[in-house]
Amino acid sequence: MTGTLAGVAAAVDKFEPCRIRREVRVLSVAVGVRDLAGIRFAISPLWEAVASVRVLRSPDWFPAHQLWHRQVRPRLSTVDWRILADLVPMPTVVIPSFVCPPPPSALPTIDWELAALAATPPEVVRAGLDELPGPRPPRLAALYADPPAGLARLAQVIADYVEVAIAPYWPRMRTLLEREVLVGAGRMATDGVRGLLNRIDRYVSWDDGTLHVDHLTRAGTADLGGRGLLLVPSVFGGARVWSNLSEPTSQPLLRYPARAVGTLWERSAAPASAALARVLGRTRATLLHELAVPAATTELARRCGLSAGTVSHHLTALRDAGLVGTHRAGRFLLYARTSSAEALLAGAGSPEPADG
Repeated sequence: MTGTLAGVAAAVDKFEPCRIRREVRVLSVAVGVRDLAGIRFAISPLWEAVASVRVLRSPDWFPAHQLWHRQVRPRLSTVDWRILADLVPMPTVVIPSFVCPPPPSALPTIDWELAALAATPPEVVRAGLDELPGPRPPRLAALYADPPAGLARLAQVIADYVEVAIAPYWPRMRTLLEREVLVGAGRMATDGVRGLLNRIDRYVSWDDGTLHVDHLTRAGTADLGGRGLLLVPSVFGGARVWSNLSEPTSQPLLRYPARAVGTLWERSAAPASAALARVLGRTRATLLHELAVPAATTELARRCGLSAGTVSHHLTALRDAGLVGTHRAGRFLLYARTSSAEALLAGAGSPEPADG
C-alpha cells in the first residue's frame, strides 16, 4: 500500500455506490502488545478537507451532506481547487497518503498538517502519484516533476479551500469529532481494546491478536510492527473506513465514520414538538432539540439566535433537571442530552409544524 490511503467498503454501498462491482477482500493485520499500548485517537482538519472534495464532485452519493454542498459550492467559485479534484478520483479507491499524512498530534491545526504535507520527501510523492488510476493530468504531472514546488502550491490551494469550505463549519465539526473520540475512549475503558475495535466500524473486526479489515483493493497480511494504531473519526469520509496499515514507514491508521454526521447541517430552530414546548418552554425545548450533537454554549447561542447568557441560564435549568450533562473537551465545556432527555424527546412525538 506504499504511498496510498486505501478505501474499505462493501462491493456496493447504499450511501456511496462505486458503480463498479468489486470483490471484497480481507487484510489481516497482526497487532502486538506494543501496538495495543500505542492505540490513540486524533482529529484531522486536513483529512476532512481532502475527503470533502468527494462530496463536491459527486454530491448525489453523499445525501447526508447535501446542505453543506449547496452552501459551499457557490463560494468556491473564487478558489482554484482542481488539483485537489485530480488527487481524489471518483469513484475513490486510493488517495495518495502524502495528501493527508497521519495527524502529528491529537488536535492538530490545519497549519501543522499542511507543514507536514509540504515536507513530504519527493520519492513518497511520486510513489503516491504512481498508484492513481488513469492518465496523469497536467497539474499532477507538474507535481511529479518538481515535488517541493508542487507541494508548496498544493498546500496553498488547500489552505484557500479550507478557508471557504471547512473553517466556517469547523467548530461544530470539531465538537462532533471530539465527542466521537470521547465515546471511543470510554468504550475502550469499559470494554477493552477488543470491545473498541469490534465496534468501531462494520468493516473492522478483532480476533485473537489480529485486526481484520474488509477491503476492495487489498488482501493478505500485514504487521503493525510495534508502531501502534491511530484511530481518526471522520465527518466527510462517507460510509467507509480508510486505512493505511501496511506501509512500513508511516504511522498505521484507520479513519472511520463518525456518528450523527447528518445533524451537523440540520439547523432548524423548531423545538422537538409543540407538546414538549408547552411543558418546558420553547427555548428549552429548542435547546434539547439542538443537542442532538453535543455543543458548547457559544455554538448553541449562534444556532438559536440567543445570547450566551440566556443559553447558559436555560442549560443550567436543564442540567439541574437531569436532562443535559456536561463534559470537557480541551478548553470547551460541551453539553449533551442525557438518556432521560432522549426518552422525553422520543415520547414527545414529531416536530412542531413550521408555521405553528
